[in-house]
Amino acid sequence: MGPHPAVAAIRLAVRRVLHDILTEASTEHTRARVHERPFAPLVLVACSGGADSMALASALAFEAPKLGIRAGGITVDHGLQPGSDLRAEEVALRMRELGLAPIESIAVSVGRDGGPEAAARDARYAALDAAAERHGAAAILLGHTRDDQAETVLLGLARGSGIRSLSGMAAVSGAGGRYRRPFLHLDRHTARKACMEQSLPVWDDPHNTDPAYTRSRLRHEGLPALEKALGKGVVEALARTAQLSRDDADALDAWASQVETSVRDASGLLECAKLYALPPAVRRRVLRRAAIEAGAPAGSLFARHIEEVDRLITGWRGQGAINLPGKVVAQRQGGRLVIRQG
Repeated sequence: MGPHPAVAAIRLAVRRVLHDILTEASTEHTRARVHERPFAPLVLVACSGGADSMALASALAFEAPKLGIRAGGITVDHGLQPGSDLRAEEVALRMRELGLAPIESIAVSVGRDGGPEAAARDARYAALDAAAERHGAAAILLGHTRDDQAETVLLGLARGSGIRSLSGMAAVSGAGGRYRRPFLHLDRHTARKACMEQSLPVWDDPHNTDPAYTRSRLRHEGLPALEKALGKGVVEALARTAQLSRDDADALDAWASQVETSVRDASGLLECAKLYALPPAVRRRVLRRAAIEAGAPAGSLFARHIEEVDRLITGWRGQGAINLPGKVVAQRQGGRLVIRQG
């Protein structure tokens, strides 16, 4: 008799991603013409000890050896709760018991920028990036599920920051496609069931039920209210919205990239008349790219900033310069749009 359907589902999801990683890594290996030793890429799993990441760790431990892939794990101690260091060591031990190696527990210092959730996320990804470099990992697997994707879409919708924020989390992201999310098409219940069937102990982070956190309120109040009002299937519909939005956003980004040089004059300045002729979605992407090139930090550049700059094109009334993050200034000068450091 085969494994329980939940266990089979998580293993299949991981197997597909590992095949992709192996193909990509093998291609890079061949390009580098390295033949001295058998090729075995390293894939790490980021594991908090929760059901999603424990299920992911177990599937990686099962599937990686069959493909000749080395599999290790990282757990990050955010230091936000008493005893978090002991919890991290326990998670590291569980990963070792699964047969993963190397295993590393990393303590980070969480700042305050952008609120507690964003600060913890920034610290976590910085630690994971450093670990990937240190170990020479081909990829890091993350345990985000379809439920997490639905929450991310709703948070983006609440921010009102455009189609890119509705596209949720990408299956592949990070420098060189470092981060992979095998479970984006699986629900949270499947991951938890897989842990139960394999007798894997899981830790439920109290932050996940703390109403002080926006995502927690959305998970325990917002989404259930939506399902009550609209019926089951909301999570699946939001996940579909994420994929459709991502496809649209990618296409618009590509379009903006293609027209970028055609809307500049010989000296490289943006021409207002040519910008005006573009569809708004494409024009705003060109303006955003120009602001970032001038030194505006992408993470601090919001839709309202770009809308103000856009009005220099579409609603010109002789208004003055627009101040953008990073001490970048946008102003209209004789039919040209100048975006530069102030």
